[in-house]
Amino acid sequence: MAKVSFKEQVLRAREDAIVASVNRLLAEKGYDIMTVDEVAADVGIAKASLYKHFSSKEELAGAAMVRVLQRAQAFMETLPADAPAVDQLKAVARWTMQVQLAGEMPSLPAQNSALRSSLMANKPYLDRLMDVSDQLGEWIVAAQQAGDLNPALPSEVVLYTLFARACDPVLGLLKVSGQHSDERIIEMLMSTCFDGLAGRTPAAQTSSTKSGS
Repeated sequence: MAKVSFKEQVLRAREDAIVASVNRLLAEKGYDIMTVDEVAADVGIAKASLYKHFSSKEELAGAAMVRVLQRAQAFMETLPADAPAVDQLKAVARWTMQVQLAGEMPSLPAQNSALRSSLMANKPYLDRLMDVSDQLGEWIVAAQQAGDLNPALPSEVVLYTLFARACDPVLGLLKVSGQHSDERIIEMLMSTCFDGLAGRTPAAQTSSTKSGS
């Protein structure tokens, strides 16, 4: 392995600091409000120095998203391969909620042409997004086949629902209320995600209907 020069180490450390700052500011403010000037000030470097690493606000957001996907991949690799698929999915959902409550999950706009175009041209982002989606998709299909998830739902609907948990505003609203601990908030959101909002299971409802007829 080639030895990394001291200059290269400094540049990498600065880039890591920039991405960490972007990640935090995106979580706190969101993409629309965050500015490049704020990122530079937060890192403690000149704006011109920041532009040596990232040429635009869109590129900064893309780097933050790549970093989050890298963290997600690293976490998923730690999960036991022989665990039930639904447990794998629950573990990932729990992890995304923990990251969001810790203020480390970028908040991006649902629709933004400039950012969307930038992300669609960002190969590292697309590659990692596909890898994460493919792995989640395999677990979703396996969980549906095992009867642990509703098999009537298209797998992509389940996938998008799980992605939505990573940026669910309910987490932040409950945290701000101060009425629940982070763990309690996660447990409640996990319940709504995997158990639904119905008071009784379909099987119980069917049994009740038969007994009353």
